[in-house]
Amino acid sequence: MKSVSVLHLLSNKRIQSFRAVREEETALMIDEIESASSSSSPINLSEMFATLTNNVVCRVALGRKYGGESGRRFSRLLSEFVELLGVFNVGDFIPWLAWVSHVNGLEARMDKVAKEFDDFLEGVVEEHMAQQKKGPNTDSVNGTEQKDFVDVLFWFQGETLVGFKFAGFGFKAFLLDVFAAGTDTTYTSLEWAMMELHPNVMKQLQKEVREIAGEKSDIKEKDLEKMDYLKAVIKETLRLHPPIPLLVPRESAQDIEVMGYNIAAGTRVIVNTWAIGRDPMSWEQPEEFIPERFLNSSIDFKGHDFQLIPFGSGRRGCPGILFATTINELFLANLVHKFDWTLPGGAKEKDIDLSESIGITTHRKFPLIAIANKCSS
Repeated sequence: MKSVSVLHLLSNKRIQSFRAVREEETALMIDEIESASSSSSPINLSEMFATLTNNVVCRVALGRKYGGESGRRFSRLLSEFVELLGVFNVGDFIPWLAWVSHVNGLEARMDKVAKEFDDFLEGVVEEHMAQQKKGPNTDSVNGTEQKDFVDVLFWFQGETLVGFKFAGFGFKAFLLDVFAAGTDTTYTSLEWAMMELHPNVMKQLQKEVREIAGEKSDIKEKDLEKMDYLKAVIKETLRLHPPIPLLVPRESAQDIEVMGYNIAAGTRVIVNTWAIGRDPMSWEQPEEFIPERFLNSSIDFKGHDFQLIPFGSGRRGCPGILFATTINELFLANLVHKFDWTLPGGAKEKDIDLSESIGITTHRKFPLIAIANKCSS
């Protein structure tokens, strides 16, 4: 399953093939912000980031985006799914108390969400099966045939290249993994990045983006390669606010001694990447948002530098690093290129509530609301 993701779904070539999708969805969001800025209306950036990433992931994974009631249903399901993944279930740690989840309603909530997601994904699969009978899917951006993730998985159903076939629940579970990992974690990073852009950082980032953009009306992905400070802002955001603070649990394969402790084979290992990113032994002023620390540093988040592992490390590290960071960089660059941002009601930076929500992904507890003022220069 990991090989399928790395080689056929999230390879650099395939991610680049969806460049037009990302740029089109970004342009649509910027147009929406421009409409709100003309009347100085407050913008719910948390909701906007969620919509953007949902739309991109849906088009890449399913071949189309889901608007209206279907879109709202999908967003609600995903939010509840991620919350349930992170909720404390006493039966996971004390098996003989598993009956508690029946009494407190937790198991009923999980069953309900599982059933709704299964119905939604079943509809997606049936839709693609019907489309295959009609002919190839044509992408609306450039009029060429565009294979989405479901198309690729259908192809694998008839192949034996990886030694097994996708079918039934395995097929839908794979799609659910793509959604949960690709949508929720991506937009929470955007949310925290925007929140951390205090005046000095915002000014420095706007200076870089606007100088590189020149007379261009918007930022394209090819422009991102030159934006070192933008990349430093993303790294610093992931250091302070890793989307999944406790990485997906591992299990020790054999008995081993670590720092004088005997760890038995089969022990569940939970990596606290939130604490690692704030460790004063690794970072100067670890609680401060200082993107400059990465400007002359080779430290990256791709799993080779263990003081910064928001995506995990090793063979089970997240295969979607490039997919997520490309969306974040593109949208954040366009946000600061075209607009100056203020808080509504004359609020100051110190007035922002930094409370976090409960769930496997760490979102802000309250939506990020801001006012966009179109840049005149």
